[in-house]
Amino acid sequence: MNICILDGYTLNPGDLSWDKLSEVGRLEVYDRTPEELVIERASNAEIILTNKTPLSRATLEQLPNLKYIGVLATGFDVVDTKVAEERGIVVSNIPTYGTESVAQMVFALLLEHCHHVQRHSDAVMEGEWGRNPDWCFWNYPLVELAGKTMGIVGFGRIGLQTARIASAFGMRILAFDSHPRDIDLPNFEWAELPDLLRQADFVSLHCPLTPNTEGMINAENLSLMKPSAVIINTSRGKLVNNKDLAEALNAGVIAGAGLDVLAVEPPEDSNPLLQAKNCIITPHIAWATKEARSRLLDLAVDNIQAFVAGNSKNVVNSF
Repeated sequence: MNICILDGYTLNPGDLSWDKLSEVGRLEVYDRTPEELVIERASNAEIILTNKTPLSRATLEQLPNLKYIGVLATGFDVVDTKVAEERGIVVSNIPTYGTESVAQMVFALLLEHCHHVQRHSDAVMEGEWGRNPDWCFWNYPLVELAGKTMGIVGFGRIGLQTARIASAFGMRILAFDSHPRDIDLPNFEWAELPDLLRQADFVSLHCPLTPNTEGMINAENLSLMKPSAVIINTSRGKLVNNKDLAEALNAGVIAGAGLDVLAVEPPEDSNPLLQAKNCIITPHIAWATKEARSRLLDLAVDNIQAFVAGNSKNVVNSF
């Protein structure tokens, strides 16, 4: 089998090994591939692995040897799965590798809003503590999580793990999901979205991007939230209306936002969230701990081995 990885650098910038994939077939790895070079680089490939490099109809129609596409992520919208199906190409994804890491990132963003660790550290390094007449100081309000309400929108694997961490902090948990079920956690309740937004001190988004959820964090829903509330998004950037959130932050409708995802990535300079008050933005790294990337790579190999054995799994098109 000829295997071509189109954009391997994000998954493996050098701290992981491709050896297991090399055992499956002849391997070519490219750190990055512009869309116009995909056909040239993958012309002999029977297996392609991609993270964010698009595989469109026009591209797939010019890859006659291709039998399998492995998406090195959970989302698979970079592949025209309908055309792949028409051409007999199996497409699989990696659905479960990053649960712990993404939930951990929720609290990295949340706790930064509670304690402003980096800003206080910067103030110390700039000499402010040394010049202070008191033995300690703080430039921003400090917030304790115990007793606060965490609202979780979307309650799959990552939402549940986020709830478990919130519970460990002694928080009350409200959750909204289209498929509620029995959950064994202290201080846990299901809630409709408007009630969750009204009551939550922190709102964390974990729902998939669908026509119903796109832009759900808009002016109307933001107006329901407490002025002291913080919204966290480690799910999909398009769940948030950029303009409405920026205006809500600048006007004090809510207190802050922590975003690891944006509607357009990397962001355009015109994105209003880049200048919004109390808005922390990280470059889509919640998934990228070494542990999670290692799991992702192992699962990608498992998917390919299953395909070669005739027992494809994690398939996202109809086979």
